[in-house]
Amino acid sequence: MRFDIVEFTAAYGTSSQLPESSLPEIVFSGKSNVGKSSLINKLFNRKSLARVSSTPGKTITVNFFKGDGVYFADLPGYGYAKRNRGEKERWAELMEGYFRSGRNIALVIQLLDMRHKPTEDDMTMLRFLRESETPFVIALTKSDKLNKSETEKRRSEIEKELSSFADIPKVEFSSVTGAGVEELKSLIINSTEV
Repeated sequence: MRFDIVEFTAAYGTSSQLPESSLPEIVFSGKSNVGKSSLINKLFNRKSLARVSSTPGKTITVNFFKGDGVYFADLPGYGYAKRNRGEKERWAELMEGYFRSGRNIALVIQLLDMRHKPTEDDMTMLRFLRESETPFVIALTKSDKLNKSETEKRRSEIEKELSSFADIPKVEFSSVTGAGVEELKSLIINSTEV
């Protein structure tokens, strides 16, 4: 699979707008401001394929990118407190509609900020992925922001925090250093070759 052939195709704000799932889909999921756009841009070696913002909650649609025989879907971040009730309900409807519409999901890359304990929303998402038997891996973002001793400390804490997901691959990722990029690419390729 070539990662240099990818282009933005469309954004959808409600589940009724979602197109039929014709190709395998690689999905990026995580809370607001966890680094989804930065990860996507690093993965495809593009500066602004996905818009990066310092303001959480910028992505409020499912954004599709057409790749080499696959689609990549960037889901809106969850857990952003400043969204009003209507926005939160629309988000919930969109996510429910996305995951329940029989899509050809090859892999979900679930992003967690390596520096912090997973939130209750993160744990809910991980449990949902497991219970729905959706294939997923965990990308631990912002790994470059920890020094060596902090990294070791977080690794052992993460082992306990995510003990129910011990069997799930975890990739330490940095959009600054590129750590984890090749490992994520391999996991994506393997998920679409089944």
